[in-house]
Amino acid sequence: MTQFDWIVLVLTLAGIIIYGLYKSRTTKNLEGYFLSNRSMPWYLILLSIMGTQASAVTFLSAPGQAFTDGMRFVQYYFGLPIAMVLLCITFVPIFNKLKVFTAYEFLETRFDVKTRTFTSALFLLSRGLSTGISIYAPSIILSALFGWDIYWTNIVMGGLLIIYTVTGGAKAVAYTQQLQLIIIFAGMFIAGYFIVHKLPDGIGFVDALKVSGASGKLNVITTGFTENGFEWKDRYNLISGIIGGFFLALSYFGTDQSQVGRYLTAKDTTESRLGLLMNGLIKVPMQFLILLIGALLFTFYQFKSGPVFFNSGVSEKVYQTAYGDTLRKIERDFDLASQHQQKLVTAYAAAEKSNNETQTGLYRDSLAYFNNHLNIIRTDYKTYLSKADSTIDTNDTNYIFLRFVIDNLPKGLVGLLVAIIFLAAWGSIAAALNALASCTMIDFYCRFNSHRKDIIENERRQYHLSRWFTLGWGVFCIVVAQFSNRMGSLIEAVNVLGSLFYGVILGIFLVAFYMKRIGANAVFWAAVLGEILIIALFILDKKGIIGFGFLWLNVVGALAVIILSLLFQGRKSAQVSLVNTR
Repeated sequence: MTQFDWIVLVLTLAGIIIYGLYKSRTTKNLEGYFLSNRSMPWYLILLSIMGTQASAVTFLSAPGQAFTDGMRFVQYYFGLPIAMVLLCITFVPIFNKLKVFTAYEFLETRFDVKTRTFTSALFLLSRGLSTGISIYAPSIILSALFGWDIYWTNIVMGGLLIIYTVTGGAKAVAYTQQLQLIIIFAGMFIAGYFIVHKLPDGIGFVDALKVSGASGKLNVITTGFTENGFEWKDRYNLISGIIGGFFLALSYFGTDQSQVGRYLTAKDTTESRLGLLMNGLIKVPMQFLILLIGALLFTFYQFKSGPVFFNSGVSEKVYQTAYGDTLRKIERDFDLASQHQQKLVTAYAAAEKSNNETQTGLYRDSLAYFNNHLNIIRTDYKTYLSKADSTIDTNDTNYIFLRFVIDNLPKGLVGLLVAIIFLAAWGSIAAALNALASCTMIDFYCRFNSHRKDIIENERRQYHLSRWFTLGWGVFCIVVAQFSNRMGSLIEAVNVLGSLFYGVILGIFLVAFYMKRIGANAVFWAAVLGEILIIALFILDKKGIIGFGFLWLNVVGALAVIILSLLFQGRKSAQVSLVNTR
């Protein structure tokens, strides 16, 4: 980056930290630190919810996801609006009525302390690990592109946001997320503009969409059905998106404290509901536009020569190995194929403009052939790259968008887009740290600490301890980030990790809300066995023994808890009846 880019980067990040600390002046007690004294309006709730969900993974990996696999990933969010409605009807009124700090407090009221503790522990495990990935995700990309040491990048990425999260609590998170999202959306819009602006003369936005569509990148709706029936292993389709996405969204927004904590800060139930409903309306089109940037980026590299491998941080040492000559030959083959492809896509665009359907069809088929040919060349390159250096992550999906930014945007804007990576990471990580600290304090320290002092003195002690818990979880997540690697598409990795726990957690809450006759022991053991089942299914899928898309883990986890709870409670009732008969 240029000196001007560094100035933009530093000023943007410093401004966010100062703004967050200024706006986060709050009452020095638990309600002020974790819930902003329950004073936030709906629009800040909305921005905080979106900022928590839309991490750096979203803005870095989603365009690359669309570049490689098309826009069908948007179907992953189709169940979200339905989940928001159910949350507003059931979850929100109960949480607000009970004035809980964490969602898991409700479970002790409904069941018992072991169920509350087990569920909170599942959350802490899943959110702690996924937050580490959220730190690692932008760090590894920035490290690769700029040659920064990955360990120091992780420390800086996590350390800076700890400053205002520890100091300001929930209010700092909410107000900084407001400013962060404004800057992020402005930066993404600028990037999209330059993608279209840098296309050849005579090729506009509509033409770019036609090229993307002809190459199969605008596959927004896919049914998942093939000639052999429904493909269960297909991760993103209409059915898995609506059903699996619904269960995942219901669990994430209804039982994950990093999200529940956002709308518990609202002034009242109405403000919470408005924030959630607006999120349901905005999230799908927002994700659609982010993925559209990836589809447009694919068109850009149809007209312009792109790299055979998008991670520019690959060391030159690979060319000193026995595979160096092979790698250079593959690069030359890729360049020649790209040049021919550019001629084809130019001819296709001209045929489209002249409405020559015969030529359009011929050129479309040729484009499909050459795109497949280029993908084969890229796969060969990655194979030999891995042989040359086994430590290299050959999945470069996460580098595609940022590589375009580095190579093509004017001075200053590169610094702004890099700042956006930090900001997007901070938004979700700060909310997660606040949630992790609140669960640790409320569900463990306060619940099991029997020592009681003067109320004011105790509140001050809890406030200071909460800040230390926030710091401790921040350090834990940085340590996790230091050991994270080879995850493939990061946006998938985070969601797969969440799906290992969210279904079971959701099942516990569904039983609590809707199945009043189920007791504590039945739901507890159902949850334990349900979690074992989910982990077993995941391992079997990884080994290729079964075919199972990760979204379905959320459905299976929730249903397993419900069904096993009914069985355990029914068995208990039968035993009681037998004893009474005797």
